[in-house]
Amino acid sequence: MREIKIHTQYIKLTQFLKWANIAITGSEANQMIRNGMVSVNGQVELRRGRKLYPGDCVEVEGAGIYRIIGGGNTEGVSKGTDPE
Repeated sequence: MREIKIHTQYIKLTQFLKWANIAITGSEANQMIRNGMVSVNGQVELRRGRKLYPGDCVEVEGAGIYRIIGGGNTEGVSKGTDPE
């Protein structure tokens, strides 16, 4: 099982598949989800917007099992821009 560290409170499933280098593009990630190739915590997940939190386990057919871990250093991570 590979551990994937996130630097935010949660990550959406499609973003996770790209972050973990399982899918190269968002459309590839969406296709994997639609085809039932992705399970979250033992259940097939068909929602691309599913939020993953530290402790969640993701299994992808042909790629393996991944566990989300948190606590990453947020220094340098964008907090967005000030609209003013």
